[in-house]
Amino acid sequence: MTSYIDLSHVLEPGMPAYPGLPVPQFHTYFTHAESLERGTYAPGTSFQIATFEIPGNTGTYIDAPFHRYPEGQDFFTLPLEKMANLPATLATILREGPINPDDLAGLELKDRALLIRTDWSKHWGSAGYYRSGPFLTAESCQYLIDASVRLVGIDCANIDNMSDPSRPAHTALLAKGIPIVEHLCNLEQLPSGPFRFFAVPPAIKGGTSFPVRAFAIRE
Repeated sequence: MTSYIDLSHVLEPGMPAYPGLPVPQFHTYFTHAESLERGTYAPGTSFQIATFEIPGNTGTYIDAPFHRYPEGQDFFTLPLEKMANLPATLATILREGPINPDDLAGLELKDRALLIRTDWSKHWGSAGYYRSGPFLTAESCQYLIDASVRLVGIDCANIDNMSDPSRPAHTALLAKGIPIVEHLCNLEQLPSGPFRFFAVPPAIKGGTSFPVRAFAIRE
């Protein structure tokens, strides 16, 4: 039997919002009860319709190259093979501060998704979550680029040092067409053996960042 591992935060009213961005809003356009009152459908047939006002950087989300570069691929042009059914490697680095090339040495990376487990996701919903904890250095990003990694994901507030306005990780990885997934969770549930990773957004023209239902499948 296939084993699925959900790696996404729940999208719900009152959820954490990225500092400086609008708070996600969840609305009911009409309820099941209200749809029955409309008399549009046969007796006993009801529907509920919702609307959502959600910044792209909400919950667990993926960044397309267009997020950083005006000429970069958006979600409509970013190939599915960069986001879906990827053989994946897990790196466990349980500390705050910079993640250096030595921390990634020896990992199988070519044409794979690299997921970095820091356990920062345990702070989700706390006042201390949205600050720099673990982050990739520019040297580590170059190491991953040279290793031909296909996607990089991390379970913390930002793959970059949030005090560095140059954002070297986003700058380097997205320049090479390598999508970034941030705010992952449950990475401790990933197996020690082979697994595959999925993090697919809608095919939005002009899409920069957007929530995903990130998950893994044990191979």
